[in-house]
Amino acid sequence: MKALAASRRHRLAPVVLLLLALILTGVAYSAVTSEPANAQAASQDMIEEGEALFRSNCSTCHGLDAQGTDIAPSLVGVGAASVHFQVSTGRMPMANNSPQAERKDPQFNEEQTAAMAAYVASLGPGPAIPSSEQVDPELGDAANGMELFRTNCSMCHNAVGAGGALTEGKVAPPLDDATPTQIWEAMRIGPQSMPIFNEASVTDEGARDVIAYILEQREVSPGGLSLGNLGPVSEGFWVWLVGIGGIIGIAVWMGARSS
Repeated sequence: MKALAASRRHRLAPVVLLLLALILTGVAYSAVTSEPANAQAASQDMIEEGEALFRSNCSTCHGLDAQGTDIAPSLVGVGAASVHFQVSTGRMPMANNSPQAERKDPQFNEEQTAAMAAYVASLGPGPAIPSSEQVDPELGDAANGMELFRTNCSMCHNAVGAGGALTEGKVAPPLDDATPTQIWEAMRIGPQSMPIFNEASVTDEGARDVIAYILEQREVSPGGLSLGNLGPVSEGFWVWLVGIGGIIGIAVWMGARSS
């Protein structure tokens, strides 16, 4: 008993106890957070599938190892979100060498898109594809989203996301067909002429609020006939064509009747 008590009072005892506590904590953390072997294997299989798809469909422009070429940029470090956005919206592969990639029907299904995104993500860190909770409009505040959208986005995309013209043949596309995931990804990666809105400028909660606002614009048109939601352009055209045109027509009809 005396020997045991003496060992407990040894000056190295606290160090030994601290090391044991750290080891036990590490083992417990690994047991809780480690993935099953089959999940890791599936992830590796997805990366390999994505690499095969990439080399068959994208390497002509972006290079065999996605390092970029004279006609297309490097994809190392762009993240999974960038690949998912460009491929799921059909912008990639590009149909032609135009000022910007246009939205069209995607050439790959969701599983193939996710595989290519996983492969590019394995080349370097970058924005990840958001979770369903991050883009759920039901959890967002549309009123706050309106303020954020009109402050950061409306000068290009129109106040309700109907799109607008830019310079050099480029356009800010309408957001009518964009999914919540694609809206979130566009804010984080800044495709083409669009600036990047990182978490310092728009938080994840703010991005979800913007999604809620955009989707709410698709449901109703409080002002009646939307006229394409293009603001004074379409409204002025309607006034000149129908309003003034109608007045001129009535005047001509009345003149013909009086004669």
